[in-house]
Amino acid sequence: MSANVTKMMNGTQSMSSCFNPTATRIGKTLAYSLIFVVSLFGNILLGMIVYRKKSLRTPINILIVNMAISDLLVPIFLFPRLFLTLTTGGYWPISGPLGQVFCKLSSYTSDVSGLVSVQSLVIMAVDRFVVVVFPLRPPLISPKLCRYFILVIWIVAMAVHCPYLIAFKVVEYPEGLFCRWQWNDTFGEFLSFESYFLGLFVVTRYVPLVLIAILYFAIALRIKSQKIPGEQSANVRERRLKKERNVLNMSVAIVLVFAVCWLPFSIYALLFLYSSNMAMRSSCGMQYFGTIAFLLACSYCAVNPCICFIFSGNYRQGLKNLISYFSTGEAA
Repeated sequence: MSANVTKMMNGTQSMSSCFNPTATRIGKTLAYSLIFVVSLFGNILLGMIVYRKKSLRTPINILIVNMAISDLLVPIFLFPRLFLTLTTGGYWPISGPLGQVFCKLSSYTSDVSGLVSVQSLVIMAVDRFVVVVFPLRPPLISPKLCRYFILVIWIVAMAVHCPYLIAFKVVEYPEGLFCRWQWNDTFGEFLSFESYFLGLFVVTRYVPLVLIAILYFAIALRIKSQKIPGEQSANVRERRLKKERNVLNMSVAIVLVFAVCWLPFSIYALLFLYSSNMAMRSSCGMQYFGTIAFLLACSYCAVNPCICFIFSGNYRQGLKNLISYFSTGEAA
């Protein structure tokens, strides 16, 4: 979905009248470069911190690392495509089998990454719900069981987006090569482009976010209503509640950031797909909105590790330990 927005925006006739080409190229290059660097190093650091410290290998942190791994697909596959199309003016510079493979993977992996994150957020919300609302029950997701959940998450994400691998192709036009959807040529009347993406947005964005919101609302009510039942257990209970609130705050922040980053793009894509008003689709306001929505969607892979470092003292301490480790190693 995210990789296709550039094509949709470039299809409007008034693009050049809304944006200064040079300023746009410079602005996008700077924005993409910042997101690329923060995403690449931030997500790698998250994985290293959890790997080095066994006490951090809880289901929540394992799922966060799973999201970090999926987020790495964006700088590895999508951003090279964005940089290439910026330098070539939208033309696809790679021909032959290698060009076909990269065209398919650059779109496929970026949206697989998004669905992996959504499913991970749902499982995190369910895990927090069980831990807080039913504290006497054993944890629903153990670290060992979490690995099987992660396997299923990746299988589902890869299967849902497999049409990308068929429909994205490098197509030759008189003016040059382009990496484009060839949906109708591939699927014909069997599966319409609009139906597929409407179902995709509803099932992989809106329904999960509504479910997550309901679960965290129930968790917040439960924590607020919990009372400290005695003087002797007051301190222990207070510490446990504080720990639960810290984990909850970080989890909610990750969900809110995901919604802020992805919902504008989903709204833009649905408007573009289903609106028959060509004047609105080609208006400068629509193009400005689409550009901002696309940058927000791309930025999620970089913002997510920042949220973890801001809200978690364990991650901040792990980062300090890593810096100290590498500094000592270099000094030696």
